[in-house]
Amino acid sequence: MTSFFRTIKQFLFPISKSYDSSNNQITNGGISMKKVSIRVVGSVQGVGFRFSTKLVADQIGVYGIVRNEPDGSVYIEANGDPEKIDLFIEKIRNSPSPSGYVDSIIVEELPSLKIRDKFTISN
Repeated sequence: MTSFFRTIKQFLFPISKSYDSSNNQITNGGISMKKVSIRVVGSVQGVGFRFSTKLVADQIGVYGIVRNEPDGSVYIEANGDPEKIDLFIEKIRNSPSPSGYVDSIIVEELPSLKIRDKFTISN
């Protein structure tokens, strides 16, 4: 199982690139915050998609939740610096799981979403 996760991590981050979060402007009263909901449709359940999504979010420095939906899709809420959110969306669009496949994603910017301070898998 460990080699599976190592393979996913190497797939996601072929170049060991760390994003510096020390100058992160995300705070409850921060001036730069983007909050989005993302619905992902495709082969996204039973393929390590949520785990891979969390790895991507943690690597980039995006906070939120990811969960499976009964209709076979995956739902994501994310908040963070706008540039990091945009990068996160692109990683999701290209499927963070090497075993998954994304047919489509629907992204909505929702300022009313709860601000989260970590990224979790909710189911």
